[in-house]
Amino acid sequence: MDGREQRKYWLNTMLLIGDPVLTALTQRKLHQKLPRDFNSGRNKFAYLEAFGRLACGMAPWLELEDLEGEEEAKRVHYTEMMLEAIDAATDPSSPDYMDFETMGQPLVDAAFLAHALLRAPNRITAQLNDRVKCNLASALKKTRRTAPHRNNWLLFSAMVEAGLYILGDPEYDRMRVSYAIHMFMDWYKGDGVYGDGEDFHWDYYNSFVIQPMLVDIISIFERESKSYAELKPIILDRARRYATVLERLIAPDGTYPITGRSVTYRFGAFQLLSQAALQHFLDENLPPAQVRCALSAVIRRIMEAPGNFDDHGWLRPGVYGYQPGLAEEYINTGSLYLCAAVFLPLGLLPSEHFWAEPNEKWTSQKIASGEDMLKDHALKI
Repeated sequence: MDGREQRKYWLNTMLLIGDPVLTALTQRKLHQKLPRDFNSGRNKFAYLEAFGRLACGMAPWLELEDLEGEEEAKRVHYTEMMLEAIDAATDPSSPDYMDFETMGQPLVDAAFLAHALLRAPNRITAQLNDRVKCNLASALKKTRRTAPHRNNWLLFSAMVEAGLYILGDPEYDRMRVSYAIHMFMDWYKGDGVYGDGEDFHWDYYNSFVIQPMLVDIISIFERESKSYAELKPIILDRARRYATVLERLIAPDGTYPITGRSVTYRFGAFQLLSQAALQHFLDENLPPAQVRCALSAVIRRIMEAPGNFDDHGWLRPGVYGYQPGLAEEYINTGSLYLCAAVFLPLGLLPSEHFWAEPNEKWTSQKIASGEDMLKDHALKI
């Protein structure tokens, strides 16, 4: 498939995953329809998990301007659905009103929803009417009851405040933002990797949460602080390096190491690589089309596995099909929708290099086929 065909495949896959969630929410029937048979003790959190995580991944495509034809018609349709879904999720009178208040998990997924506001400031955030905006801000503030753990949860707290900031709420808490940024500066381990707290974890949380949120938070708030503006190039250099490592983890057949926590988020493990492509901070030696082909291989390899979905189109736990043994006790059906984060480059126009340039082998393919390449090297900041 060329870039045009790959884009169509990515879009169709994202909508295949996301349509059941958004359709149910626009009908205000997500609480009725979302499967509740896996880790049922987490059911009350599942609805916000599914919605917030999906929105976080879809937002750049919804934000896109100057699309044409069939894809633009779909974008308009799904943007309208997303706006209606936000209303359904935050209106206290809605049967799909979500739990933002219980201490713990709601902070996590309120943060993913807030991240969507940052990623689509014109098509989502600016289009919310005053009633919905008020409900959303109120819902986000309810998560302040949770004192975040000293790990990636600090970024969830900071991202909620970033969401309030972009909503124009004067009551956003700068201290929560500052604390998260400065703690992660202290927890940097080297060569593009942060600890998840003081400790290093060999998993994908630098891509699931830490670096995508850190990059976008520092980009939003750099205008508010000279010290943040000075930190931004350091944070971007580290993110660039980690994105390069992620590309190198993709094997010639599109598989990748299944290691650490939360592997059932599937190709959401590559969120930071997708974000680097979207925001144009890939390493200069990593062509965008090469990243496109690598990520396409990952997506296709997973999607071709039987059993990823139930009979009604809802995701099931696993990586390649239905593999419930890979899921931790905190995983429910809603959790799985963080996989949508891989689709961020759909926020680039079809004419941009990522989609328009000819196919390229990715790093492992080049090496495995005998091609000579520049050696890899560590980042020293």
